[in-house]
Amino acid sequence: MELTLPVTLAVLGGALLHAAWNTLVKSSQDKELDTCAVAAGSGLIALFALPFVAAPAAAAWPWLAASSAVHILYFLFLAGAYRHGELSYVYPVMRGGGPMIVAASGAFAFAETLRAGEWLGVLLICGGILALASGAHDRRATAIAVANAAVIGAYTLIDAKGARASGAPVGYALWFFAAMAVVVLAIGTARRGGALPRYLAHNWARALAGGACSVGSYGIALWAMTLAPVALVAVLRETSVIFAAVLAALVLKETLTRRRLFATGAVLAGLILLKI
Repeated sequence: MELTLPVTLAVLGGALLHAAWNTLVKSSQDKELDTCAVAAGSGLIALFALPFVAAPAAAAWPWLAASSAVHILYFLFLAGAYRHGELSYVYPVMRGGGPMIVAASGAFAFAETLRAGEWLGVLLICGGILALASGAHDRRATAIAVANAAVIGAYTLIDAKGARASGAPVGYALWFFAAMAVVVLAIGTARRGGALPRYLAHNWARALAGGACSVGSYGIALWAMTLAPVALVAVLRETSVIFAAVLAALVLKETLTRRRLFATGAVLAGLILLKI
């Protein structure tokens, strides 16, 4: 498997979508309810699309169940991280650690080994991503973001296995979002009661916009993992931190420091080494 230019461009487009829905959640007044809203929107979109795509093979369903369970932690940690820290800090911490776990595990999990130049590109990108996390921060934000980095690494490996076993990566992604919506909404209702349906009723457009970005982003990533080395796709996807840094400055008025600009340069250098 090789990382081709069309796959690379598609994954970078998915990275932009991922940064967009995370910016949406961070900009909300209630991060927990907005996270539930995005899950609801993605689940609704998935349900409408499911009749038009192939279903995953039976071998993929255990991976799908495992991913849904792990993603419960992801959404809980995501809301917690955004409650205590800035987008431009916690987002790079969460997204920078996961790809390193995937890259280190790739040879064992997928029998995929990276060349020296690719490893250098991975290290530059992950280092640049982590360097983007700067400024004052809450210790709770750091702890939750680091925990979520481990969760991201875990579900990336699980879903790469599931997508490859499915024979239908798009169908796998849609079933995942449909299942996750049920789980997240059940947890949200248990935690917030009637506040959740009221929030969804007043913010349905926001839920659909975030859900569309979420489905598009992860669907592209899973499709790409069936065509290219998982570690390289995982690293490319996390270049979303560059888009997030720009969106944080434009939308949330967070400071785009010189350190963050330098880190962006490191990420771009890593992308060149991965043969964009």
